[in-house]
Amino acid sequence: MKMIPRSVAVAVMSALMTAPVLATPDLANGKAIDQQKCYSCHAKKTGFGNGDMIYTRSDGKVKSLADLKKMISLCNTELRLDLFPEDEVDVATFLNKQFYKFKP
Repeated sequence: MKMIPRSVAVAVMSALMTAPVLATPDLANGKAIDQQKCYSCHAKKTGFGNGDMIYTRSDGKVKSLADLKKMISLCNTELRLDLFPEDEVDVATFLNKQFYKFKP
């Protein structure tokens, strides 16, 4: 059996330890954020008191998963929602599953 040089082993271990962890989106977190931060603002925007209507309206701006992610990021920045990037992913995943049904 051939031994791996120590320098190679250290380099591989270092790369593995510093690689970003790709977490599975958390639908429950996405739903909670939608209910706590998104719904009330969207309810005011629609004028009907139903925050979900903004996601299902016929003249919607969101036509793709990329558009959805951009809108969530825009809301987060403009409204200073203080969401972490993984929170944005959770919200996008929840909204896509609940309303949009875009293919990943």
